[in-house]
Amino acid sequence: MITDSNGVVRRRIEWTLLAKTEGGLTQAAARHTPAATVRRMTYELHYWPTIQGRGEFVRLALEAAGASYVDVARGAEDAGQGFPAMLRYLRDGKVAHPPFAPPFLKDGDVLVGQTAAILHYLAPRLKLVARSEQARVWTQQIQLTIADMVTEAHDTHHPVGAGLYYEDQKAEALRCAKEFCSVRIPKFLRWFESILVRNPGGSRYLVGGKLSYADLSLFQLVEGLRYAFPNAAERALAQAPKVVDLHGRVAALPRVAAYLRSVRRIPFNEQGIFRRYPELDVP
Repeated sequence: MITDSNGVVRRRIEWTLLAKTEGGLTQAAARHTPAATVRRMTYELHYWPTIQGRGEFVRLALEAAGASYVDVARGAEDAGQGFPAMLRYLRDGKVAHPPFAPPFLKDGDVLVGQTAAILHYLAPRLKLVARSEQARVWTQQIQLTIADMVTEAHDTHHPVGAGLYYEDQKAEALRCAKEFCSVRIPKFLRWFESILVRNPGGSRYLVGGKLSYADLSLFQLVEGLRYAFPNAAERALAQAPKVVDLHGRVAALPRVAAYLRSVRRIPFNEQGIFRRYPELDVP
């Protein structure tokens, strides 16, 4: 028997089906889960099914914490998942607080959009942020700065308009990429290096002496820069040794390492935010 949050004894045990595809849940193929705990245990992440993009920052937090989640758009449509399930939330006029675009997270009755807001919501639940308000605000500030750099990286291949093809804006992209590679990448990485050095809790992590979602996001940012701008990234990272150390430290975390080896980790490609166009990796 199971007692729910209202103290009512329940005899039913519901199945929580975990998709067997590469996009399903993070645990086993299927398991018995008490009905009263389903909402608390399983998060629903909605994001484009073929790219890492901004959703990857959320995936990394969920994976590092060992949380149970469904990558909904990557699941099977006959199981009520897949791309149509994600679109329903974007198009349903009855949703009181609709997300503007993926990624968004559903946790029971709570629906949260925007990567930084999702991480801010999840972090206390996943123990990926310190308890003090000052530390939480500082962690969010770092995350928003990472988001700024992610946007600038995206704009190197789409500086004019997201609805245009890269080939339609190559001249502008080359000009944007030159500034990004020579000025913006070093400037951002110098700042991340400086806050690691100044961290009162030591330089192993960005905030205090424990892993936070900001560390995971900085890891992903470095991964993306190394993929899209290998030459420019390595030049800048040579001047940011503590950022490099943090990247390696996060990559070695057992759950993160297992995730990076798994089929759940979508490879970088030229449909996502970080795209490898060699001509944009400006010397």
